[in-house]
Amino acid sequence: MKKLSVVAKALGITKMTLWNWMYAGKIQFHKIGSMNYIDNETFDVLVGNQIKQESIVIYARVSSTENKSNLETQKERLISYCTAKGYKVSKIVTEFGSGLNDKRPKLEKLLIEQDFTKIVVEHKDRLTRFGFNYIEKLLNKNGIEIEVVNCAEDAKADLIQDFISVITSFSARIYGQRRSKRKTEQIIKDLETDSLK
Repeated sequence: MKKLSVVAKALGITKMTLWNWMYAGKIQFHKIGSMNYIDNETFDVLVGNQIKQESIVIYARVSSTENKSNLETQKERLISYCTAKGYKVSKIVTEFGSGLNDKRPKLEKLLIEQDFTKIVVEHKDRLTRFGFNYIEKLLNKNGIEIEVVNCAEDAKADLIQDFISVITSFSARIYGQRRSKRKTEQIIKDLETDSLK
């Protein structure tokens, strides 16, 4: 039997990481008196690097460069969250791009390389506006977890935001990038006027 402090030192990690592994069901502790131990067989497995060390990635996204300050505050909130949870963040990825856009190079690179065990996002739609469950299932199959900080969903507000995103995307395709913003604003104004009637 090995003390947690001995195991942590041998692996170059903190005891908190061992506790996180235990809570995640990756390892078991054996309590003797008031002390927790890890059996020699588990220790040999750990030292043999058969358990992937936790690697946390933060992913923050806003739709356009006009929201640059929002991107910074989103990133800072995620860093604070990870610090409070005791996570050791290995990478921070920030990106500009619509949630409907499936050509986001930084997210694509993350999903292809998969060199992390957990990706932390503020809201589901920061990762993708549609198809979140598919991405989550594929990552889970490879032992990667998505942690969403704010799971609270206002269905009506979420639906409206999705609708606006779809209108913006199609307006850009039909009218070009320059005119799409004006067209989208006009459509939204017309919808609001209709709803007041």
